[in-house]
Amino acid sequence: MDLKTLREEVLEANLELVRRGLVIFTFGNASGYDAASERVVIKPSGVPYDKLTPGDLVMTDLDGHMLPGSTLRPSSDLPTHLALYRAFPGVRGVVHTHSRYATAWAQAGVEIPCLGTTHADYFRGPIPVTPRMEPSEVQTEYEWNTGQVIIKRFTGLDPLATTAVLVNGHAPFCWGATVTAAAHTAEIVEELAHMAFLTVTIKADVAGLPDVLRDKHFLRKHGPGAYYGQDTPVKS
Repeated sequence: MDLKTLREEVLEANLELVRRGLVIFTFGNASGYDAASERVVIKPSGVPYDKLTPGDLVMTDLDGHMLPGSTLRPSSDLPTHLALYRAFPGVRGVVHTHSRYATAWAQAGVEIPCLGTTHADYFRGPIPVTPRMEPSEVQTEYEWNTGQVIIKRFTGLDPLATTAVLVNGHAPFCWGATVTAAAHTAEIVEELAHMAFLTVTIKADVAGLPDVLRDKHFLRKHGPGAYYGQDTPVKS
């Protein structure tokens, strides 16, 4: 992908967060990564979404060094995004929001349980939550260490199958093969968080979805045996 196209996709992903009500004011951010050039494009820090243009987006390398043409400071969450790109091969987009229900689960330090087939269509189990960060992790290189606690939480998990996490006491981070996919996941996570909240409010001791039904719904949309949808895109 050329970098002009990447800038446009990152801008559109950021604006989509606003359209879907996943961010307010200057909360949240989306970034995209071009593996061929090892360039990252991310929202600038503190700039209102309605003022953003492709040229405002900040371009850095994987070490966080700003590249020529970038004049604004990058999002303060850039180090978290960089940590995920470095650790999770295949991830090309990262989105961070403070959407209401997903953030509430994160603040409670509770994973979002898989209670129904809507959840299982996207996640083959709960959406995980990280441990609380240690004081030393907060006081020094906080944003980089946020990425490290996510990476540690994913020990034994496939980040390309489970594409979201709740950072304990903070909010969700989502990712995908593109920044567009990551923004879509952020919307799905908020919807699942809302439905899970309503479900446990109705019945606090509700049982999780049986494994066989969970796996059926997940695997019919994901993996080599998937059969949901069309083999080729349908024109809209």
